[in-house]
Amino acid sequence: MTTVANMVAVRADDDRPAVLDASGQWTWRQAVAEGATRGALARSMFGQGPPHIGVLLPNGPEYLFWLNGAALAGATIVGVNPTRRGEALGADIRATDCSMMVTDADGAALLEGLSLDLDTDKILVTGSKHYEALLSRFDAADDEAGIDARHLVAHAGEIAEDSLFQLIFTSGTTGTPKAVRCTQGRLAGIAEVAAPGYGYVADDVCYCPMPLFHGNALMALWGPAVMVGAAIAVRPRFSASEFMSDVRRFGATKFSYVGKAIAYILATPERPDDGENTLQSAFGTEASVRDRSRFRKRFGCYLIEGYGQSEGGAAINPVLGMPKGALGKPVDAVDLAVISPATGLECPRAEFDAAGGLLNAGEAIGEIVNRSGRGKFEGYYRHESAEQDRLRDGWYWTGDLGYVDHDGYFYFAGRTGDWLRVDSENFAAGPVETVLSRHPDVAVVAVYPVPDTGSGAGDQVMAAVEMAPGLAFDPEGFARWLDDQPDLGPKWVPRFVRISASLPQTATGKVTKVGLRAEAWQCDEPVWWRPLESKGTHLELLTAIDRVALAQGLTEHGRPAVGSPS
Repeated sequence: MTTVANMVAVRADDDRPAVLDASGQWTWRQAVAEGATRGALARSMFGQGPPHIGVLLPNGPEYLFWLNGAALAGATIVGVNPTRRGEALGADIRATDCSMMVTDADGAALLEGLSLDLDTDKILVTGSKHYEALLSRFDAADDEAGIDARHLVAHAGEIAEDSLFQLIFTSGTTGTPKAVRCTQGRLAGIAEVAAPGYGYVADDVCYCPMPLFHGNALMALWGPAVMVGAAIAVRPRFSASEFMSDVRRFGATKFSYVGKAIAYILATPERPDDGENTLQSAFGTEASVRDRSRFRKRFGCYLIEGYGQSEGGAAINPVLGMPKGALGKPVDAVDLAVISPATGLECPRAEFDAAGGLLNAGEAIGEIVNRSGRGKFEGYYRHESAEQDRLRDGWYWTGDLGYVDHDGYFYFAGRTGDWLRVDSENFAAGPVETVLSRHPDVAVVAVYPVPDTGSGAGDQVMAAVEMAPGLAFDPEGFARWLDDQPDLGPKWVPRFVRISASLPQTATGKVTKVGLRAEAWQCDEPVWWRPLESKGTHLELLTAIDRVALAQGLTEHGRPAVGSPS
């Protein structure tokens, strides 16, 4: 195994393109030198100790240069989530022991007034005169002042594999983000496997629309690109409407994605020249089977789905010839299983009908667990209770739901917080979302439980949908469509359908359901529902009176409280 420091240092004399953005490009020789300059600056502020460098920046050359610099200096990059605000943002920075911060003017405004346990001279604002003056003292191109920077490159081999390189915050879809430890050796090992496995070559231009503080961008794109010496193209933030313009501007051949990014790209208006681009393949998670097929047909680009976590405790890779919708099989013959959280026993294998619909969701779906142990999980930083929860009974519990067919192929079924219990039937939201996402007018959908106010126990199914641009919700057409879906179980049919202008997301494009569940039907957006006296999937607009009645669990004005008919 190598280190990230060695991966970067070997590019020091490479004059091929390394970094591209709207303002220009840098060769690998230049990008390594820029990184070494920043690494030397960090070292100068803390002697020989390994500082924790908090980076609160949008995607851009500066972020990439600091990744290079931290690797060479043996320092730790803490990728701070810019969507966090106020005390939550300050808590993230304090909890990861950031000894310095690198940010821009926008980030500095977010930090103003927060308790960070940092001296003001340890907060570096890119683009400022002070920042440029500091960098000039360590410019690796300067024969004398750059001696410290050049030393970092020359001695990159002295950085140990177990040197902490990244603290990567989890997405926070179900709670407060936690900082995952990632050493130089672990990230380099991922890059060594991913680069050839996903077909990265030196001539690739790897477009990075996902934020660089997240594991997807680092492990599925940045690391493999550095390993082979491919170019990395960046824009400050993901934009579905600008995606194809960026691809053409940079000549991108590969990109990475996560969450609902693919759905949002597909929701943009189609153009006759969509297929005329340089894209070859992309790597990510959570794109539906329908969206993967549509993306391939529209843009001529293969989407390769895998399963992994920033924690590294479990991984599933695609396999040639696997069934439609499957994730693949476990990596390295790891003893991965789907376990019932209630019994601790392995769930029965999935059964399917002729159309591929899951017949025994209640029995087959459970939590994906690594029974071999912790895998590549190196722990959470200063969060022992969360770490022990992951490692219950000597196993690694992923927090994700799935099921396995009789041939050993794994399928994703959502998060552990996505369980619903309707009329004593347990099922996961993932398969329901899979069905609803097939509707041609729907861009993004989220399914989650809300209280069954009629029975006083259990759940009812609520779906929040974001329509494709320019399309309005047709309740009668949607109801008829639901009736026509052979794999939509009777308990899976949504009782409530919220029409959302924009579903809440994390910075990585994952829909977060915490707020949606808390609001239920008491929200400011239109909600359609099925009163008990209605037949089939007929939907009516939820009125203010209905909302009051539901909140009280009462029957008012002839409208029944929500609950399943006896």
